[in-house]
Parts: sequence; C-alpha cells; structure tokens
Amino acid sequence: MSVLLKNLSEDDADTYRLVLSSTGISYHLRKGEHGWDIRVNDTDYEKALIAIEQYLKENPEVQKTEDPLYYKYQRTFTGIWVSILLIACHVAISIGDKSDLFVKTYGSSAFHILHGELYRSATSLMLHADTLHLMGNIAGIAIFGTAVCTIMGWGVGWLMILLSGIVGNLTNALLYTSGHISVGASTAIFGAIGILSAHQFFKKFKQSGQKIKAFLPLSCGLALLGILGSGANSDVMAHLFGFSAGILLGSLYSLFVKRPTTKGYQSGFLLVTLCLLAMAWLKAF
Repeated sequence: MSVLLKNLSEDDADTYRLVLSSTGISYHLRKGEHGWDIRVNDTDYEKALIAIEQYLKENPEVQKTEDPLYYKYQRTFTGIWVSILLIACHVAISIGDKSDLFVKTYGSSAFHILHGELYRSATSLMLHADTLHLMGNIAGIAIFGTAVCTIMGWGVGWLMILLSGIVGNLTNALLYTSGHISVGASTAIFGAIGILSAHQFFKKFKQSGQKIKAFLPLSCGLALLGILGSGANSDVMAHLFGFSAGILLGSLYSLFVKRPTTKGYQSGFLLVTLCLLAMAWLKAF
C-alpha cells in the first residue's frame, strides 16, 4: 500500500476518510508518530489522489497551511547511484592517465560549443578536474539531486537536473564565446538548487498568508549560490546560469504539473535522460 496522506489530525483524518469512502476507495487508517496516516492500495492511488485533490479544490478553506497530500516519491537513493557513476567515470579516466585529454576533448569549451560541438554541454558535466573537485560535486548531487527527486520523481527529477546543467553550459558559452573551458557537475547541482527554490516558492505562494514568506526559498537559493558557487577556481557564471535554468524549469513544473507523474512516466523520463547522455557521448566519439 502507498501513503496518500500523512500526519493528519483526527478531524482531518475523518474528513478525508469520508471522501475516499464516498468514491468507493478502500483505505487503511493508522496512527503515526505525529498524527494519522491514510494508505491506499497501489492500484487505487491515482484515483484516490484525484478524489482528494478535487475535494480540496472545491473546499479551499480546508487547506490552510501545508499541503496534506503525501506524494509517493519520498524515498530515493538515485542521488547515491549518480554519485557512484561520477566516481566510476573519474576513476576510469584517471587510471588511463587521460584527464587532460578528456577535459580538452569533452569539456565545456565555449569556442567549440558555438562551433557545433553542442554535446560538450552534457559530457562536461561528467568530468572533474581532480578528486577534491569530484568529492564536492558528488556531495552536492547526493543532497540536492536526491531532494529534487523526492518531489518530482526519479525520472522527471534527473531530466530536469540534466537539462538545467546543459542549458547553463550553453548559456555560459554564449557569454564567453571563446577562451573558456570548464568541467564538473556543479552547473547541474546549482540547477537542482534552483528547481528546489522555485518549487518551494510556488508551494508557499499558493498558501493563504504565506506570500511574503514565499520569497525566502529564493533568497536561500541565492545564498547557497553565493556561498558554494563563488569559491576559488569556480565558474561563477556557469553556476548562475545553471541556477537560473533550474528556477525556470522548477517554475514550469510547479505551474503545470498538478500531481505526481506515475511510475510508468517516471521510467520513460529516466530513459530520455539516459538517452540524452548516451547520444552526447556517441556524438563526441
């Protein structure tokens, strides 16, 4: 069974229980650590979600603070798997003693990107200058990448993070035009921070009496950009463009996606993400 609603008061639990009963959906009510949880069968999850959302839409006064819906994508370890992938790439390149060659050939070179080698905007995200550079980025991927995927799902989330990194590198190339090359997943990491900031902004902005507080997530995102993205040897503009791309993608998601994407679609989006990376490397070779 899947958790549909979590940490409800007894009155709210009774209300949502009646909503589900009226639509013929079976459920399981259980007392949790911080309130009542309502679970439904996996096969009924989509139907139950629509029923609750319709009820909340027709009764906006019920939803005064936080969104009570507890979406499925709460546990994911994909951030760790992506970190392992980045480590494997770095080790393989380091063993062959070809780090400099890979940076020159597949790094985000402004000159080469503007002369048709667009694949570099993706391949550069998987390359790192040294072990310290790698460690910092896998920590960021594990934390912020995982956070995005708990909200958007492990398919949509990684596609959005990859696209924010690609867009950030492409925009950076337009700025520099030539004489600039960079590598690292940090552009995508700041894209993830931008996605999270935009999502939290719209989540709070929709709540009554929270419109001023809605700007806090954006401020926190900019603070992280300033603290983490402006150190020595950092590509500050690439980080800024990645963050901006994340803000845009996160805003589009928050405005147009009304409920979680099903597992089937998540698998499809993850396949698109992997295909984009594979096509970039195949084009490079």
